[in-house]
Amino acid sequence: MTKSSATLTAHGAPVIALIGWSGSGKTTLLTALLPLLGGAGLRVSTLKHAHHKVDPDQPGKDSFRHREAGAHETMLATAERFVLFHDHGAAAEPDLPALLARMAPADLYLAEGFKAAAVEKIEVHRPELGKAPLWPEQDDVIAVACDVPLPGCDRPVLPLGDPPAVARFLLRRCGRLIA
Repeated sequence: MTKSSATLTAHGAPVIALIGWSGSGKTTLLTALLPLLGGAGLRVSTLKHAHHKVDPDQPGKDSFRHREAGAHETMLATAERFVLFHDHGAAAEPDLPALLARMAPADLYLAEGFKAAAVEKIEVHRPELGKAPLWPEQDDVIAVACDVPLPGCDRPVLPLGDPPAVARFLLRRCGRLIA
C-alpha cells in the first residue's frame, strides 16, 4: 500500500490530486469544480500531468524558434497571459513539489494525474471502464468520486455527477466550510 506521511502544501495552501484511469472523467470534474470553488472565494491553480509528449508551441512561431535555438527557458507573454516553456532535456522529469514551487500563491492547488506523488488524492472511478480501483492500494486517496455505490470502500464516496457536493467536500478540506 502507498503511504503518504504528510499533506503536501504549496505556498501554505493545500494540494489535492484528482487521479483515475483515462476516460474516468477527471478533466470533466476538475473543470466543473473550478467555477464552484472560485465562486466560494478560492483562488485555485491547476496542474496537469501528461504521460505522452505534448508541445503547445508551434513550429515556425518565434517562441518555438527561441527554444529550437537553445534557450533553456522561453516565456511567451501577451496582454491576457504568459506561458513559460522550460526544457529540462535529459534531466529527470520535475516532481509535483518542484512544479508547485514555480507557481504563484493560491488558496488551493488541484493537480490532475500525479498518481505516484505523495499528496492527498480524490480518485475518479468508473467501474464500467473495467479497471480496478486505485484506492485500495493508496492510503493517500481521501475520497472516491463515483457514479455508483462502492460497497466495501472505506473512504468517503462522493457523487461524481454532483460537482457541488465534491466542491463542498473540498471546501471542508480547506477549512472554508463547516457543514
